[in-house]
Amino acid sequence: MALMDFIKKQFIDILQWTEEGDGTLAWRFPMQEMEIQNGASLTVRDSQMAMFVNEGTVADVFSPGMYKLTTQTLPVLTYLKNWDKLFESPFKSDVYFFSTRTQLDQKWGTPNPITIRDKDFGIVRMRAFGIYSYHLTDPKVFYQKISGTRGVYTRDELEGQLRNTMVAGMTDLFGDSGVAFIDMAGNQDEFGKAMMFKMAPMFAEYGLTLDSLVVQNVSLPEELQKILDQKIGMNIIGDMGRFTQYQVANAIPEAAKNEGGMAGMGVGLGAGVGFGQVMGQAMASAMPVTGAAPGVAAPAAAVASVSADEVVATLEKLHGLVEKGVLSQAEFDAKKAELLKKLS
Repeated sequence: MALMDFIKKQFIDILQWTEEGDGTLAWRFPMQEMEIQNGASLTVRDSQMAMFVNEGTVADVFSPGMYKLTTQTLPVLTYLKNWDKLFESPFKSDVYFFSTRTQLDQKWGTPNPITIRDKDFGIVRMRAFGIYSYHLTDPKVFYQKISGTRGVYTRDELEGQLRNTMVAGMTDLFGDSGVAFIDMAGNQDEFGKAMMFKMAPMFAEYGLTLDSLVVQNVSLPEELQKILDQKIGMNIIGDMGRFTQYQVANAIPEAAKNEGGMAGMGVGLGAGVGFGQVMGQAMASAMPVTGAAPGVAAPAAAVASVSADEVVATLEKLHGLVEKGVLSQAEFDAKKAELLKKLS
């Protein structure tokens, strides 16, 4: 019976991995009912490493090259199997191949906003995303912490772990650096370098080397982004009076869209500027002032008369506001009558 079992066994002369397909990080050579012959050939291609595991214990690791398997090339396995001389019979051992090629264009990002403390805005929620690349450098660590005895372990299976590790590291980075969000968002290249420095030791814990990390976008939630936009607008305007005018100009089209038209505009402005005052200023700027001293703007009430061309031009502008819903027909008629009186 023992002789028949020996005859049924297959003996391996060549150990190699052609690495068909993309995305496989670790692959176990099929050893069922098979044993490795003394002097068998091991081929490890470029961008690969191979490792022998004896009864769960990591033995010898091979870099790219071609090897003849003997006690000289398998010193650790020889010790584990207590070979005190050249082995003459086939032996059984698990052989794993690992891909060391660079895994490019891997995407990372925050699936949900992360909460950070910002020196400008206080507690805020932030999003970020980008790409990174890495490659496997330590098969022993990767086997012990990640792939284990799996027949195949792929890049996609590792993606979630790496992404979550990076998000956690990014949160710590913001907390430790004290750098404002605006400064981070304005210098994404430096932010990416800081993240890479933070993440490299974490990748090394899995037997990986982080080759590159790029931050493509850093953003705040929509509601906070609106506040940021307002602050930027105020900084650009500088003067509060001009900011009030800026608010008025933005509020007029919005008020025209709402039910009640310009009647509700005073509420929308929120700056203490009444509609009559706003329209009075608009009319004063729209109507050329005659008879005023050079460099001095005469008040609208002091204008005794205007030309017919000026009245027609002003009425055309006001009629355009009626068509847009900014002025009501009654308001237009009242202003029309006022202007026509100036012609008399």
